[in-house]
Amino acid sequence: MPGLNVRTYAVMGASLVLAMMLRILPLPHEWFIFNPDWIALCLIYWTMALPERVGVGTAWLTGLFADVLTGRMLGQHAVAYSVIAYLSLRFYRRLRLYPLPQQCLWVLGFLLAGQVLVYWTQHIKNAESMTRAYWLPPLAGAVVWPWVRIALRHLRRRYKIA
Repeated sequence: MPGLNVRTYAVMGASLVLAMMLRILPLPHEWFIFNPDWIALCLIYWTMALPERVGVGTAWLTGLFADVLTGRMLGQHAVAYSVIAYLSLRFYRRLRLYPLPQQCLWVLGFLLAGQVLVYWTQHIKNAESMTRAYWLPPLAGAVVWPWVRIALRHLRRRYKIA
């Protein structure tokens, strides 16, 4: 496959590692409820930008790392990230053409789908009530999407990843 090089995977891997660090950043509770799923945002970007290299398998593996990192049930984030990656891959041609506000709405939908899957897998045995604060991270993710997209696009262009 032309253009496959170590630099490409190093930059993508570094961005995912940074996203994982942001995911577990110790924040006060008042701020933590607004902490978006940085890993999912990075996966959405990379599946849209490089759909032939980043896909459902990458999302599954990244999700397993996220499960170990956050101490959640193994496979919980893997399933959610795989669904998010599938949706991103399914609609990436359209998403690239949409203006940023419309992309934010699509990203919100992807993040909400992932949040529903995480909630479902987390509460499959015990029926706990869900608070409104549970839905704030996807909203925060949709709000920060333009900056994530701009930052990762800048990285992609700086290191000439195509």
